[in-house]
Amino acid sequence: MARFSRAMKMNSPRDFSRVFRQAKRAGGGGLTILTVENTVGHPRLGLAIAKKHLKFAHQRNRLKRIIRESFRQHQTDLANIDIVVLSRPDVKQRESIQIWAALEQHWLTVIAQWQKS
Repeated sequence: MARFSRAMKMNSPRDFSRVFRQAKRAGGGGLTILTVENTVGHPRLGLAIAKKHLKFAHQRNRLKRIIRESFRQHQTDLANIDIVVLSRPDVKQRESIQIWAALEQHWLTVIAQWQKS
């Protein structure tokens, strides 16, 4: 069973800026996924959900829960990469099921971009 432990989170601002500088991108479904290789030995997830796109905290928290759960389910398929998920303006028009479907598609794209060795 895959878990979403503390080690799976990106916390350092330095890590985030590295991802923003050097990332491969995948977008659509109200989200953008940025990925860059890391040296930690496992995939890590960072979230950048803009208050500008989702005004209320409960909306942002719901989106973060969906993203974390989806990441948890796919983390064993992912290479050693840092992933930052960004919200986009059209995310507020999406239902949860559409966000899940978009994330499924994004994970397939990311896995293809970073073939696990």
